This record gives sequence, structure tokens and C-alpha cells, in this order.
Amino acid sequence: MGNETIIETRNLVKIYGNGAEVRALDGVDLQIAQGDFVSVMGPSGSGKSTLLNMLGALDRPTDGQVLVNGEDLATVRDLDTFRARTVGFIFQLHNLIPTLTARENVEVPMIGQPLGRAKRRRRAEELLGLVGLADRMDHLPNQLSGGQRQRVAIARALANRPVLVLADEPTGDLDSQSGAEVIGLMHQLNRELGTTFIVVTHDPAVARQTERILVMRDGNIVHEHTVGTPFEEDLAAFRRSGLGQAIVSGDEAALARFGPDERGALQRLLDGVT
Repeated sequence: MGNETIIETRNLVKIYGNGAEVRALDGVDLQIAQGDFVSVMGPSGSGKSTLLNMLGALDRPTDGQVLVNGEDLATVRDLDTFRARTVGFIFQLHNLIPTLTARENVEVPMIGQPLGRAKRRRRAEELLGLVGLADRMDHLPNQLSGGQRQRVAIARALANRPVLVLADEPTGDLDSQSGAEVIGLMHQLNRELGTTFIVVTHDPAVARQTERILVMRDGNIVHEHTVGTPFEEDLAAFRRSGLGQAIVSGDEAALARFGPDERGALQRLLDGVT
């Protein structure tokens, strides 16, 4: 975990629509430190992607402030340049250019930056080696697996050495093993490079690999959770379940609502533990 605040939102509001208004964000206050690895969860329509768009300067708030790396986005005159040098993006669909090789795709964000062609190439090769694709640099996207394509997207997001990487459902299009590998790689890069990662996900298994979970509902953050050990996380999940709450509260009426199969499974579990 870092100490310096790299992201801060103050009473952040985003309203869509002219007639029937939709408050996608409803007064979000948030602080994220440099080097944090954070996941954002919540049901569809809770404001997760809208928050990511605000932090990435892809959209402007209706009210409130967004500060990224010490800059108030409302005062940034050239948001395109700001994004290019400050923020990296990873999407569910990798959005690689199909006619370019892996190395050329990673070079794309560096075009227009003060880097010559040889330096862009070296940087792209360095990043592809970092994500485990040193032997796939000259492959086109359709010659790579889904997990490999997402690794290229991660390398591309890091091309300009951003202080912040925003990932919107980065494992949503992958099988469970590939997804676990991709989120594990992001965690490794977070530790090694000190880059702040914010990951929007519907998958609790993905969220549990981050260090801090923010839960959104109705346009606001309703719960924050520091991720513990696997045992602590399993225990916390059980306590949140209907059965766990009934046991903790000693609610015999609630326990009685569970059928014999559920109670038998619990007893077998306890018998196996003791």
C-alpha cells in the first residue's frame, strides 16, 4: 500500500439524461493511495464503469471534483495529453488492432510521445517480456489465446509508464484459469512497478486477489473492505450468507428454514473439521 494520495474524488456526481435523470454517481468521496491495488464491485447500474470513466478523464462530472496525481481534472486543458501520460486502460475486450503484431500494438500509445522509433520498439519488447510474451512479439492478435491477448493489452496500458491503470472487467471474456493468470500478473506488476491498479469486476474471486474492495450501489460506495487471508475471506463470506447470519445470531427460526439437506451438509462439514 502506498502513502501518497494519487486519486481523490470529492462529492462526485454524474447525472445522465435531460428528461428522466439518472444519477450514475451520487456524491462519491474516495481516496486511493499510490501503489494501491483496488477492485470495484456492485450490481449492473451501480456506477462502477461511470466512476472509472471519471477517474480516467473519459467523461466530465456533473458536480464535484476529481483529482488524479495532484491535478484537478476540471482545470486540465488538454485531457488527451493528460490521459496519454498519466493513465493506462485495460478493457474486457482487449481492443487490439488486428492487423498489427503484439509489439506494434504495444507501441501504439507511444506514437506522438517524445520517443524515437527504436526506443518505442525497445520499450514494447521490454513490456512484452515483462508480461511473459517475449516469444510472441511478432504474432498477430488472432494468433494468440484470449489470455495472451489480454497480456498484450496490459503491456500496452503500461507503455507510457502511467501512474494509474484502470481495468474494466479485464477477465470477463476469459475462462477461469486465464482470468486468474491475468489478475495475478496485474498484482505482480502492481508490486514490482508501484503502479496503482483499479479493477472493475463482477467476479468475487478476482476481487479477492486485490488488496481493497469497494462495493457500489445506486451511485455511491456503500462498503469498503480490506482483503485478508483466504481463510479470513472465506469466513467473512460465510458470515454474510443467510446460513452464516442465522448461526452467528443464534436465530433458531431462521435456522429452521434451512432444509435437512443444507443442515446435513453443514454437519458433515463440521464433522470433517473437528
